[in-house]
Amino acid sequence: MIDAAIHTEKITKKYDGVTAVDSVDITVEKGELFGLLGPNGAGKSTLIGMLSTMLRPTSGNAQVWDYDIKRDATKVRKSIGVVFQDTTLDQKLTGRENLDLHGRLYGLPKKSRHQRIDEVLELVELSEWADEIVQKYSGGMMRRLEIARGLMHHPNVLFMDEPTLGLDPQTRNHIWDYIKELNREKNITIILTTHYMEEADRLCNRLAIIDHGKIITSGTPMELKSSLGGDILNLEFTTNEDTAKLIEHYSANTLAGSISASGNTVQITTAEGERTIPDVLKVTSQIGLDIQSVSLHKPTLDDVFLHYTGKGIRDSDTDAGKIKTMRRRRHAGK
Repeated sequence: MIDAAIHTEKITKKYDGVTAVDSVDITVEKGELFGLLGPNGAGKSTLIGMLSTMLRPTSGNAQVWDYDIKRDATKVRKSIGVVFQDTTLDQKLTGRENLDLHGRLYGLPKKSRHQRIDEVLELVELSEWADEIVQKYSGGMMRRLEIARGLMHHPNVLFMDEPTLGLDPQTRNHIWDYIKELNREKNITIILTTHYMEEADRLCNRLAIIDHGKIITSGTPMELKSSLGGDILNLEFTTNEDTAKLIEHYSANTLAGSISASGNTVQITTAEGERTIPDVLKVTSQIGLDIQSVSLHKPTLDDVFLHYTGKGIRDSDTDAGKIKTMRRRRHAGK
């Protein structure tokens, strides 16, 4: 038995022949704040759905807090909390009533249930709003109440699926502080899905980049950025055809540094960026390309995603609805 919070073995989920999660192997240690970083439609929510026993894998398996997600589904559910991407609060109930209902569903005795409600409301700074109906809450307050609800039954693992999606920057930063405190002060293992690079970089001890249902690479944010080495040189061109021409020229002449493209922007990873710029400008001039702008910076998680997938995360977002559309069609036909 592997002593880990989460351990998956070739876990796979298919919908009508479309593979949403493809043979994923991950291990999350107890006490970690682990991120799944990828565009919408990459398979993040589907993976969380299987680990939380709401979806049954097509093949493969996983253990959550040493419980098998197929054989021990009830024990898994008692060990986890889930903050869903879309709100599932009853907006006609008060904050306290929403928490009380959740506590009843988990069989918490009345005395300990009421005590726990006060504790989690204080934790997310909603004590003064406890007896207001949720309909009056702001988006950030609803998200904080959902975090409180996920903590009601003292879970060992908390799944947070896009916890700051749609929130304004100030509220998003506030939620980040709660998430870090939960992990650091309460020692709760947190599995976080996100397509926000800054969120993954700021919060996660380790993260895995997922695209088209596959884990592309994993490590700490620093390890992933350092894996590129050196500097990132971005060249913006007038057309996508210009980027293709430069990449073709690089490949044919085996020039220094790795190169990739996203739309009309070319990214060159090089050990010495400042010395590379004159050489690159010379090459583009020789082959008749018109550069719109040039920038040089240290690697970011955006650069890591582009390097390992060959596209930017925003490019991937344009295909985000494909799997979801197929799911809707499947359910509509039933």
